[in-house]
Amino acid sequence: MRAHRGHHRAALLAALLSVAVAAGTWQASGDPGPGGGAPVRRDGVVRGGSGPVPGAEVTVYAAGTRFGDAPRRLGGAVTDGRGRFRVAYAEPREPGAVVYLTADAPPADGTRAAAGGERSGLPVRFAAVLTGAPGGPGGPLAVTERTTVAAGFALAQFTRDSGFAGPWPGPRNAASVAHNLADVATGGVSPFLAAPPNGGQTSALRTFNSLADAVAACTASARGCAELFSAAQPPGGGRPRDTLQAVADIARAPGTHPGRVFALARSRPVYRPALDAAPAAWTLALRYEGNGHEVDGPGNIAFDRGGDAWIVNNYVYGADPRDPVCGGHELLRLRPDGRDAPGAPYRGGGLYGAGYGVAIGGDGNVWAANFGFQGQDCALDPDPLFRSVSQFDPRGRALSPPQGWRQGDYVQPQGALTGRDGTLWVANCGSRSVTRVPGGRPGRARNVPVGGALVKPFGVSLDGRGRAWVTGNGSDSVAVFGPDGSLERTVTGGGLRRPLGIASDSLGNQWVSNSGRVPVPCEDGTAQQMADAVGPAGGPPADGASVTLVRPDGSTPAQPFTAGSLMLPWGIAVDGSDTVWVADFSGQRVTRLCGVRTRACPPGHRTGQPISPASAGYGFDGLVRNTAVQIDPAGNVWLANNWDLVPVQTNPGGHQLVLFVGLATPVRTPLIGPPRPL
Repeated sequence: MRAHRGHHRAALLAALLSVAVAAGTWQASGDPGPGGGAPVRRDGVVRGGSGPVPGAEVTVYAAGTRFGDAPRRLGGAVTDGRGRFRVAYAEPREPGAVVYLTADAPPADGTRAAAGGERSGLPVRFAAVLTGAPGGPGGPLAVTERTTVAAGFALAQFTRDSGFAGPWPGPRNAASVAHNLADVATGGVSPFLAAPPNGGQTSALRTFNSLADAVAACTASARGCAELFSAAQPPGGGRPRDTLQAVADIARAPGTHPGRVFALARSRPVYRPALDAAPAAWTLALRYEGNGHEVDGPGNIAFDRGGDAWIVNNYVYGADPRDPVCGGHELLRLRPDGRDAPGAPYRGGGLYGAGYGVAIGGDGNVWAANFGFQGQDCALDPDPLFRSVSQFDPRGRALSPPQGWRQGDYVQPQGALTGRDGTLWVANCGSRSVTRVPGGRPGRARNVPVGGALVKPFGVSLDGRGRAWVTGNGSDSVAVFGPDGSLERTVTGGGLRRPLGIASDSLGNQWVSNSGRVPVPCEDGTAQQMADAVGPAGGPPADGASVTLVRPDGSTPAQPFTAGSLMLPWGIAVDGSDTVWVADFSGQRVTRLCGVRTRACPPGHRTGQPISPASAGYGFDGLVRNTAVQIDPAGNVWLANNWDLVPVQTNPGGHQLVLFVGLATPVRTPLIGPPRPL
């Protein structure tokens, strides 16, 4: 950060420090800085678990523009004897810029940063995200261990030299998630984290407070810092040099030394409630439910260019699983912080009971595949309703007619994906075919029958050559279609068994999740038959639960990849570093596997080896039965709580989306082919 510290002001601040502390006055930077926008003056306090932090060097930065510029210093101050400060700066003009604050506690010997802005080995760095904070840009600030954990986790994938930087929209979206963890006005837990569907209903609040306790151990003693930095050091990485970097390192590699971090947190019990046992990994996960009465059986997720999540919903919302429900007729759209986008949820266009199929093209148009899902005892006949796809513009306005687009002979369509040329591919689970829509023009849609080579087509992925790869849940196969729609080959073997999701990496390899035993309820199958085959949640792993790697030439390793954490794989996604994420329909977890680019994995890892804890994955008690996993531009991992844990099929839908904060390498969205790093 040496280029972003104060220059002529640093020496003056050092000289004034003793006067400020003695007099109990604030020392601001003296001018609003080079932001170029509206001037802002903010009063705040830096407060650790041991009390106020006097003599802390407070600096405000802007980062996260569309060009991914390095952070730019906007202003600074030094805290007085009661930890108070007043900082002046100008709001940045750049679209998407993120304003954040750091506060460096003074070292024990009382030395300060040298002129020119060099840090003198300060190990305690607090942080707070200012952009989007409740109360607006002029509200009060409280910078604490909790705000530091919130910033470090939410912006973990954008940490650069103990600051934040990265291209739009990643840092901006991550900043909004930080406010779901900590309240920068009070320095405490945010109202979002404290209340249902989070709060006491999951372990997230206790995990968050325990992480803050671990940081508090460092702010209290040099010994605590040494232990924190040692426990946070990622495999093959350098030792963090301050608390903010340590938090970000834990967020990116949460399973490194979980026991040691927990022991450190227990040594400094400041924040409550906290965990009473060490987790398998220090992940932070949040549950989103939109407006509280719209999510029911979310099937899959697609992200638009700005990182908003568009979600297809199996059922009409109903809070009681015993009440009959029909197919969902709303397309959900959530902001990165879980709020509904303007006008959402959206309706019309023939939308009904969409399952696993949602896709966004390069033009921003959104497609939903109308599978016709519905609970028991619905009086509607699904047959005329599961023969279409629906299309919406980027604002959520239906472009398809009231009966949906029907050209292309759709039958119980499931997976869908749009390529770089705008062509839409849809897997027809009920008719052993795929539908290809050239350029996204519904009138040109053509059905491609494949017969017994592809029974119950389900998941779709696209490689860099424009080829479509489609899983056959009922034929234990993957079919490969050329860009023109011709069937090129059918892949079998390699452990393919009741496959569901499929995802391409940047090199054209395909990763397939093998459920082992899920018979998708299409053709002559039913949801009850699927439920009977799946069995109770938390049961033993399915026989054949695994992940198959299919190379670009259609070949596979002799054996699939298995891990103790794979119970009943369903959705699958690849992040910006080509590591693989697998959603589990049974085990309340997500598993991360090393991809073919092993340099992006911890040292010594091989392709297919779990990066997440081998037997537990990244678990969370706020998960139920999950169908989809997707990665957003902020590096958050989203999962769809599709089926509740109770064995009721009248209305089996789950009611949340789950977001693991800052856990994956960000990707550029929308996904219109293989993943690309942000």
